[in-house]
Amino acid sequence: MKSDKISELTTNRLSVYLRCLNTLSAAGIKSISSQALAEQFNLNSAQIRKDLGYFGEFGVRGVGYSVENLRSHITKILGLDRPHRVGIVGAGRLGTALADYRGFSRSNFAVVALFDNDEAKIGRKVGEDKIGIYDVKEMPQVVKAESIDVMVIAVPARVAQKVLNQIMSSGIKAVLNFAPVSLNNRLDVKVKTVDVTTSLESLSYYLAGPQSSSVTSHRNKSHFEELAELSEQKL
Repeated sequence: MKSDKISELTTNRLSVYLRCLNTLSAAGIKSISSQALAEQFNLNSAQIRKDLGYFGEFGVRGVGYSVENLRSHITKILGLDRPHRVGIVGAGRLGTALADYRGFSRSNFAVVALFDNDEAKIGRKVGEDKIGIYDVKEMPQVVKAESIDVMVIAVPARVAQKVLNQIMSSGIKAVLNFAPVSLNNRLDVKVKTVDVTTSLESLSYYLAGPQSSSVTSHRNKSHFEELAELSEQKL
C-alpha cells in the first residue's frame, strides 16, 4: 500500500467498484479495462486507476483487470473476506427492519442481536432469523458472547450520544449511526453517520428551480461521490 492514510471517499468508491465487479461476474465477464468499467457504470476511469493504485498493481496493460482477481483483492482490502457480527441498538421500526434486511449477508455481515430498554420488547425475537432483543444494560456481556464487532445506532437523536457511550464502553470500534445528530466519539472508534434527511434534501436541490437541468447534466462527479463527500464533511 502506498499510503497508510486512505480517505473515506476512497473506501466508499472501492465498495462501488466491488458492486460493479459483482455484476460483471454474474454476467460471466472475465476481464475489463478501467475505461470500459467507467463507461458501463458511469464512473471515472482515472479515479478508478488512482484508487486501486493505493493498494498495488492489479491490471495488465492492454488487457485490463481480471474481474475475479480484482473482486478478490477489493474484498480483502475492505475486510469483507471475514464475517462481521452486528448488533443494533433500538428495536423500533428502523432497528427491526435493518435486522431483517437480507442484503447484509451478501457483504458478510450478520445481525446477531438487538438492544432496547423497553421491557415489552426485551426477550422477543424478530425477523426470519429469530434475532433476540436484549436489555441494553446487558450490552457488554452480549457483545462478548456473540463476538459482535459492529454496532448500529437506530434510536432517537436525543439519546444517541448516551447509546454511543455505552457502545464504546463495550469495546466496539465501528459504529453506523442512523440518528440525525453529530456524535462525539473517541479517536479509536469510527462512527459513520447515515443522514437520510440530508441526502433527501441534497436530492431536492437537483429538482428545485431552473438550475436543475444544467446541474444534473454535469458528470465530473457521480451523485454517489457528491453525497459521500457531504457525509464525510459532517463526520
